[in-house]
Amino acid sequence: MIIETCPLFMLMDDFEKYLQPTAAIDCNSTIIQEKANLLLDGTESIVERSQKLFYFTRDSIRYNPYAALYPLQASETLKKGDGFCVQKAVLLAALLRAVGILARLGFVDIRNHRLDPDWQKIFRTDVVVFHGFTELFIEGRWLKATPAFDLRMCSENGFLPVEFDGTTHAMLHSHDLQNQPHIDYVGERGHFEDVPTEIIVETVTDAYGPKFLECWKSGNWDYFLSD
Repeated sequence: MIIETCPLFMLMDDFEKYLQPTAAIDCNSTIIQEKANLLLDGTESIVERSQKLFYFTRDSIRYNPYAALYPLQASETLKKGDGFCVQKAVLLAALLRAVGILARLGFVDIRNHRLDPDWQKIFRTDVVVFHGFTELFIEGRWLKATPAFDLRMCSENGFLPVEFDGTTHAMLHSHDLQNQPHIDYVGERGHFEDVPTEIIVETVTDAYGPKFLECWKSGNWDYFLSD
C-alpha cells in the first residue's frame, strides 16, 4: 500500500485546515480538549500520542452500526460512548487536531464477507459504501487508521483487531482469525477536511434506497428487521 508523502514546506499553506475545527470535527470543544489532554498526560512523541488517541477511540468508544446518522459531532460521540465507523473516525480526527496533529477523514467502499445477517437484510448486499476512517500526518506521511471495530467486538466475532504502530497504515484486515475472507476494499471515495454529509447521503440513498436513509436518520431499523 502506498503511503502518501508531502513536502514539509507545504504544511502551513495547504494543511492548516487539517488542524481547524469544523462542523463535525469540533476539536475546539471543551470536552474534546480535556479528554485529549487527559489521555496524553506526559506523552511526548507524536507516534506515542497518536497511538494513545487511536486505541482510546478504538476500544473505549463501542462500535455501534445501528447508531443514527446524526449527530456527527465528535463531542457528541464522546459523550454517548458509541458510534458507527464515520462517527468514530470523526472523534479520532478531533482528538488528534486538539493536540496539534494534522488529521483528515478518508472514505472507501468495502465488501464485508463477515457482514452480520441483519445487515445483509438492511443492505441487501455485502458492499458497504462510504466506510469512514482517519488519516493523520506523521513525519511527512499521511497514514490511514480505522478505529471502527473495538477489541471486544473483534474478540466476540473472531476478527483480527486493527493495530496502529504510528509508522504504517492500520486498516481492516482482509481475513479473520480463522483465515477466512473478511474485508475487501472495492472503491476509493477520497479524503476530506470534514464529513461530506451531502455526498454520503446521496450515495447511500442511491445504493440502498430512500427507506434506508429514513431509518438511518432515526436510528430505528424495524422496517428492515421486524419480520
